[in-house]
Formats: sequence, C-alpha cells, structure tokens
Amino acid sequence: MKSNLRNSRLIAFTLIELIVVVAVLALLAVTFLPAAIGDDLLLARQRAQRINCVNNLKQVGISFKVWALDNDDKYPMTVSNRLGGTLEFVAEGNAFRHFQVMSNELTTPKLVICPADDRKQASSFADLENKTVSYFVGLDANDSNPAAFLSGDRNITNGVAPVKTVLALNPEIPTGWTETIHINQGNVGLADGSVQQCSSLRLQQAVQNAGATNRIAIPE
Repeated sequence: MKSNLRNSRLIAFTLIELIVVVAVLALLAVTFLPAAIGDDLLLARQRAQRINCVNNLKQVGISFKVWALDNDDKYPMTVSNRLGGTLEFVAEGNAFRHFQVMSNELTTPKLVICPADDRKQASSFADLENKTVSYFVGLDANDSNPAAFLSGDRNITNGVAPVKTVLALNPEIPTGWTETIHINQGNVGLADGSVQQCSSLRLQQAVQNAGATNRIAIPE
C-alpha cells in the first residue's frame, strides 16, 4: 500500500515538473521567437531593397548609354544645354538636372529613388529636384574610363565638404558610406554599365580604380 502511494506521488511530481517545463518553453518561445522572426524578415527586406536598388542603377546606366547614342556618344554632363545636355549645370552640382534631361530614357522618376531611401519620388520629371533623388551623378564619367563612377547611392562620403553639392573623390582620401541607406553600405554604377555592391572597403578600392578625376554631384 505504501509503495503504491509513493509511486503515485512520484508520478504526480513528474507531471507537475513536465507542465512547468512546457510552460517555461512556451514562455521562452513567446519571448524570443518573434524577435528572431523579425530579424529574419528585416534582413530579407534589406536584401530585397539592395537588389532593387541595383536594378534601378542598371536601368539608370542603360538610360545614360541610350541618351549618349543620340548625342555623339556623350553623356548629358558634357553636352551644352542648348543641345539638350546639362554641361552648364555641372558647376551647380544639382544631380536632378542630369536625370531630368533623360526623362524619355528613364520613363519614370521611380528609377532615381532607392527602395531603401525614405525620400519620396517626384510625380513627374518636371517636378524632379534633389530631395526626390537618391542617386549621385558622376560628372566626369565617360566611355574612355570604364571604371569611372556614373551613379550610385547618395550616402557616400570621404569627410570632405562638397562644394555646391559636388564632391571630389580622391584616391588618397578614404571614401565610405554613411548609415543613411543600406546601413553603411551602398551600390555604385560604373561608366561601363556594371553595378557594384560595395562595402566601404570595396568602395575605396573602386575610387582608386576610377582614377584621379572623379567628381560626383550628390543630391543633398
């Protein structure tokens, strides 16, 4: 009789312990699982934004190439305003001007907004301005230097203050990204039509490959 009573108590304690363990596991799952899922979703969203940004810059690069085919193989930055280019706007550094003259090639202002940027796209190219643009424009880009910067994310910096929003990228000065877009990373479109996903370290290498003259107009 005593043995049966003892066994009953052991079974009861075992059931209680099991219930406690299950409750603790459930509590841990409720506490940490949503956070883990949230982190995964955030990373997936960031990757998707980065890919879409690369696609945008590829389309921008194609638009520059198409525009050049109709203008003696020259980009807008080297063609006079009276001929439909933006040469006279280069010193001002207004990046949006160079995209604005390519409205036919770009077809939509959405292409000049990075999906990871909090800026809002313009309703039309006529309404385009710096605050509705995410990408810089390489003012010295040309086909003779395939490694020159043609466009890229606006969160680029080398610690030097831009002059009228024009920043000179010097191979001797470290260049990197701010956390504004893509969290201290970014994308760069080159004059050869390719797009590179760059960390700050890789960006510095790209600046060195581009050569001494590599001015960009940042849409501040």
